[in-house]
Amino acid sequence: MKNLTEKLREEKFLSREEFKILLAQGGEELHNAAREVCESVFGRDIYIRGLIEFTNHCVQNCNYCGIRSGNKNAARYRLSPEEILSCCAEGYELGIRTFVLQGGEDNFYTDERLVEILRSIKQNHPDCAITLSVGERSKESYARLFDAGGDRYLLRHETANAEHYAALHPAGLTLASRKKCLFDLKEVGFQVGCGFMVGSPGQTLDHIAEDFEFIRELDPEMVGIGPFMPHADTACAGEPPGDLQLVLNALAILRLMKPTVLLPATTALGTLSKRGRELGVLAGANVVMPNLSPRAVRKQYMLYDNKISTSDDAALTKSRIAEQMKNVNREIVIGRGDANV
Repeated sequence: MKNLTEKLREEKFLSREEFKILLAQGGEELHNAAREVCESVFGRDIYIRGLIEFTNHCVQNCNYCGIRSGNKNAARYRLSPEEILSCCAEGYELGIRTFVLQGGEDNFYTDERLVEILRSIKQNHPDCAITLSVGERSKESYARLFDAGGDRYLLRHETANAEHYAALHPAGLTLASRKKCLFDLKEVGFQVGCGFMVGSPGQTLDHIAEDFEFIRELDPEMVGIGPFMPHADTACAGEPPGDLQLVLNALAILRLMKPTVLLPATTALGTLSKRGRELGVLAGANVVMPNLSPRAVRKQYMLYDNKISTSDDAALTKSRIAEQMKNVNREIVIGRGDANV
């Protein structure tokens, strides 16, 4: 185990079998090594992102997602541009300098509408970064969004195995298309984030090893991973959530693979375990994302069941996260928190 950890620290890539050993057997030694690497690059700093879930409409019907188009029980909403700007203003007062606009693949939000929103945010907060997470679009669309002020784009690939991808998604969505979008985003100029669920139905350790191989190929600035969490109104309703230890091992491996990567301790991880965010940081994560969405809509953006912080206002959510970070000797810093490349 120690030899494999040191091999990763020396920036030597592991074989698929070696990755599987670390995933299955990793623990405190692996997490400590990842934490040391993270501290050597970022010190005690934790970057904070303000999450704005601005639409839960989605044209896709992914088997695992609570806002899938086929979920007739979902109460749909869209935030107006004024509501989005109000969320940003509240976040700015709380010291947040990156806003994450996340939503389903909603055709209502044309390039023109998103461009207007991006320009307005940048006009009001020129010192802030904007991360978009709005799914698959054309390269031309990505270019327009980048030119309008988008800085980062998060598009989780979910799994780098084509057969597994097909099992999780409806006909018409392919891994090849998802990968093309990610490389298009890099060519356009975005800081790019990919990511995957740990413990998704049908996933094996081989699949996660393939994810690491793809991440090495893509070389993203951000990687968002967290546990699979089931939702009652999906085809995956009866499946168990992802394993906490496996998520932490995957986070640690990613930190050792890519010392400068932006690596969130996700809301899903905090939902899986009360100490999930702290444990994620202790395994090498360096980003947290409090929710800035209006409380009135938070329970409607339910990608999975039992999501935390749906009733708290933004200030309370941020203060709780800040306290969690203090518990593990970390400090939330004010700033954009761009990739340390």
